[in-house]
Amino acid sequence: MRGEQMANPDDTPPARPLDPIDRDILRMLRADGRASIRSVAERVHVSRANAYARINRLIDDGVIRGFSARVDQERAGQGSSAYITLKIVQNSWRTVREQLRQLPGASHIALVSGDFDVLLLVHTEDNRSLRELVLTRIQAIPEVLSTRTLLVFEETDLDTEL
Repeated sequence: MRGEQMANPDDTPPARPLDPIDRDILRMLRADGRASIRSVAERVHVSRANAYARINRLIDDGVIRGFSARVDQERAGQGSSAYITLKIVQNSWRTVREQLRQLPGASHIALVSGDFDVLLLVHTEDNRSLRELVLTRIQAIPEVLSTRTLLVFEETDLDTEL
């Protein structure tokens, strides 16, 4: 995808190095995004003001992008999941990304290298809905040259270490 530079889309400041306390805070919040400032401060052995300031700095620096709930897609009525690979017209990443963001059930979009250009994770009610999404919505995007759908049989969220 030559010709398209990967500019910082939200103009966040350059990343600052994380110290061990920052990493401990991130581990705690990944495990429990609802942890109170007090409990974070106690577990990492800093004052509440220091913990509050560090969390705000991590948010301001874009290290923490937000807080969310982990959802069991199947129990939430989304019984079919798939990774969809897309080959797209050169230099159309931004246009395609914006159209993919609008899709119902789109969960993750990545520009990648290799045999295809885009990797998209979707969750749908059933295989019929998945088929409809791929055949009538994704393949109708003019910049999409081809797709390949990989059904997900089972998923496991991993807690990654920093």
